[in-house]
Amino acid sequence: MTREEKALIFDIQRFCVHDGPGIRSTVFFKGCNMRCAWCHNPESFSQRPELLFRPEKCTACGACEACPSGAHRRENGSHSFHRENCSGCGVCASLCPNGALELSGREMTVEEVMKELRKDGKYYAASGGGVTLSGGEASIWFNFVRELLDACKSQGFHTALETNGLISAERLEALIPRTDLFLFDCKHTDPEAHLHWTGAPLQPVLDSLQALDRAGAKVILRCPIIPGVNDGEAHFAALRDIRAKYASIQQVEVMAYHDIGRGKWQALGRSYAFGDLKTVPPDQKRRWQEQLSQL
Repeated sequence: MTREEKALIFDIQRFCVHDGPGIRSTVFFKGCNMRCAWCHNPESFSQRPELLFRPEKCTACGACEACPSGAHRRENGSHSFHRENCSGCGVCASLCPNGALELSGREMTVEEVMKELRKDGKYYAASGGGVTLSGGEASIWFNFVRELLDACKSQGFHTALETNGLISAERLEALIPRTDLFLFDCKHTDPEAHLHWTGAPLQPVLDSLQALDRAGAKVILRCPIIPGVNDGEAHFAALRDIRAKYASIQQVEVMAYHDIGRGKWQALGRSYAFGDLKTVPPDQKRRWQEQLSQL
């Protein structure tokens, strides 16, 4: 097995408890084949390194003017960021003393990722946890993900893959025996609405879910619920039908909208579709979960 495959990783979070059973480490891959309008990790869209700029932290100290691409300038005593010139090299972020600049995306090998994951092996074993691959859409980095899953299995780590389901049948077939649990995101059950809000067709997603069921894979259906987008009874009824149809689905989870991603959209210079929409309160999330449980 070669360990020279590389992928762009934007975070490895340790001691996670919401991305599968037990205590886990979650590896976040950069790059996604959907463009969900509510995404709380918009830095995951591109497969290239990207710079997040938070002007509220900037003191116009001038350190970032060392940028070799000339993306940072002081104009009239204020800092000016010209994103079109940014090459994603990260020099400015390494020099910024205030945390106003952050480079998202680091190229890593399978062995480099495994070195981080092995640090918490004893916690996985004690808690029934393991490793979760997320994103973005991790399966975009198919060769890397296949090798990383094999490396995890060789260490005895439980493996989980969070996926939007927009993956070819051939690749999914290869990943199924390497993956103990699929965290399968179901964004919308109406084809037109799915295309509008995610930029991707629904049918390939449903085909992937059916393929997982045929293979006897273990699936947790994760349902992001966004007020005004997919919080109607028709969507909940369709989700209940999907749950009843597929024996592979172990449970259905509501992923209620939260607004923590808004600042990231702004830091990336992108417009955010949901304006002042607030994080859904716990009691509303509980009611939605109860709706999904009505079989």
